[in-house]
Amino acid sequence: MNYNLVILLFSAISFIFYGISSFYSNRMISEYERWGYKKFRKIIASLQLIAGVGLLIGLYFPLLLTVVSALLTIMMITAIFVRIRIKDNIINILPAILYSILNFIVFYKSLTL
Repeated sequence: MNYNLVILLFSAISFIFYGISSFYSNRMISEYERWGYKKFRKIIASLQLIAGVGLLIGLYFPLLLTVVSALLTIMMITAIFVRIRIKDNIINILPAILYSILNFIVFYKSLTL
């Protein structure tokens, strides 16, 4: 089994669903408000959705995969700092840590394609 592909697909599908839920889920809408990004929710959600699709398209275009995975890594590192700033507990920060690591793995592996 190609673990790099599994990681890429997991991340892509997660960001697609997360982006979609950020548009419609009341829980997600309130989370953006709690994070202090209420005004940017639709922009961030759109970027997450586009990035998820970008990872999938990146399977056929290695440069796109490198760029998108790098940007998602940066986005997730930023999410870690946002959650630290609002004093979230470690359980709430762990998903951002996980996705930053996963997307960094995709990024690193894409450099060798």
